[in-house]
Amino acid sequence: MTDKIVKSDKEWQDLLTSQAYQITRKEGTERAFTGKYWDHHAHGEYVCVCCGESLFHSRDKFESGSGWPSFTQPFSLSVGEKEDGSLMMRRTEVHCDKCDAHLGHVFPDGPEPTGLRYCINSASLNFEPKDTE
Repeated sequence: MTDKIVKSDKEWQDLLTSQAYQITRKEGTERAFTGKYWDHHAHGEYVCVCCGESLFHSRDKFESGSGWPSFTQPFSLSVGEKEDGSLMMRRTEVHCDKCDAHLGHVFPDGPEPTGLRYCINSASLNFEPKDTE
């Protein structure tokens, strides 16, 4: 595991767009079908908008119909989880393990091989194209 990235609230605000800051640092959520990656199909890697850590690969992306980019699995050890009891429901929040950026949530209703759906906010990601899978 690499060293954790820690910045002040002001440093994050200066680094990120207001939407990315609200989502990644304040655990916000973008509206469904509005993010730049919900209908994105290029080959490559999705990385953390805050620190550049590789989080998800395009080969693990699938169309969930939810309006958010959805993945069956993250890169190993790049995404952490914690229980989220907000909004009067129990969910599992996922975050970047390197900088603790809020990414979205994981649900047990995805396709094989994992049966999981990592439902991720586009504003928490950047995309790095790759020519090959």
